[in-house]
Amino acid sequence: MQKIIFTGPESTGKSFLAKAIASSLGTLWVPEYARFYLSRLQRPYEQEDILLIAQGQAQWETFWEKEASGLLCCDTSLLVPKIWSEFKYNRVDPWITQQLDSRQGDFYFLCHVDLPWEYDPLREHPHLREALFERYRDALEQMQADYVVLSGSLEERKQSALWHIREKFSHLCELT
Repeated sequence: MQKIIFTGPESTGKSFLAKAIASSLGTLWVPEYARFYLSRLQRPYEQEDILLIAQGQAQWETFWEKEASGLLCCDTSLLVPKIWSEFKYNRVDPWITQQLDSRQGDFYFLCHVDLPWEYDPLREHPHLREALFERYRDALEQMQADYVVLSGSLEERKQSALWHIREKFSHLCELT
């Protein structure tokens, strides 16, 4: 199983891309657990919730890994709750760091902030996206992750992602 992960700040097309690429590849995608969790939370989230979100994301990944064939597209990874917790609370639960080290993706797409920010009640930082983008880039560099930055329109991002996947994983699946 090869995991392709879409990451980056909010409102950069990660969900759209994960779903669209998985559809093009004839495989499955793992949605963002944070959206599921937070949309059901009846209070403002706290730092402890970020750990629960990370654990839920890991469980969803494990579940869909069993169902997918060859490639699995992930709308996010444990990198997001790590950066989120660092940024908001200046602290990361050790479980998140440990799991991130052992659950790395095989290829990452870092989504740039050149798309317009769209309001969503779960989004918080429309004016900090560039700074957050740099945190994601720095983290991927520290992880020595294999990654590419996606920019441009959603369609341009999709075509670029498909091209990179075709180059890297052509032996695993046929693209439509």
